[in-house]
Amino acid sequence: MRKKLLIVLLFLPVLFLNAQLNDEIPNESFKSGENLKYQVHFGWLVGGTASLNVQEMDFKGKKIYYTKAKAKSIGLTDKIYKVRDTYSSFIDAKTGKPIKSIRDIHESDYKYYNEVYYFHDKDKVKSSKSGEHKVPKNIFDVLSAFYYARRTLFDNLKKGDVIVLNTFFEDDVFPLKIRYKGVEDIYSPIGKIQCLKFNPIVEPGRIFDSEDDMKIWISKDKNHIPIRVQFDLIIGSLKCDLIKYNGLKNNFKLE
Repeated sequence: MRKKLLIVLLFLPVLFLNAQLNDEIPNESFKSGENLKYQVHFGWLVGGTASLNVQEMDFKGKKIYYTKAKAKSIGLTDKIYKVRDTYSSFIDAKTGKPIKSIRDIHESDYKYYNEVYYFHDKDKVKSSKSGEHKVPKNIFDVLSAFYYARRTLFDNLKKGDVIVLNTFFEDDVFPLKIRYKGVEDIYSPIGKIQCLKFNPIVEPGRIFDSEDDMKIWISKDKNHIPIRVQFDLIIGSLKCDLIKYNGLKNNFKLE
């Protein structure tokens, strides 16, 4: 249940990846200082906030992007089940691959902290919780996959295309599949926006009725920022909407 709650509040599935990586990839989609703020709501009830930000810095003599995603419960939800979750990723600015990732989880009485180091030349990772793991080539954590995707994935897609990627999550390889559904205009709290629509293929079960019960809308521009994430749950629809942004690399046009 903790994993599913975290997915809802942190919109974990904003994870996309081209299966083939180059040694160096261009970055026309984001820059240091970008900040995105989201509101999580279930119908009229606002249950939490989330944010994404990126800063450029030096890390052990290498130029990196330090990225952070935070999720926080508020209001009545905070009183019932307090959430303070943070994901961090140290990303090689040249290749887009992760060097290090951190999960710092605080959910009610549950706490979890883990650091993972990535050794791409050896196809392995090292977790502070469980030690070394052999992994497939081009392994990513959730944040580095998201920022890599913005740099290279969203052009030249055809409706129905399915993208498959591997991430390292909870000390295991976690495969994700994302289906492109086409272009769609949505009305968000910040205005009308033309978006690329995706369906992460989720596992049906206790929360989801079908594998298409999660939807993500990405702005159809050079920024490629997530505008809305929607979860069609058995008990109703939960949305995570962009409500504030600054520091974008490219002009952001609202209709």
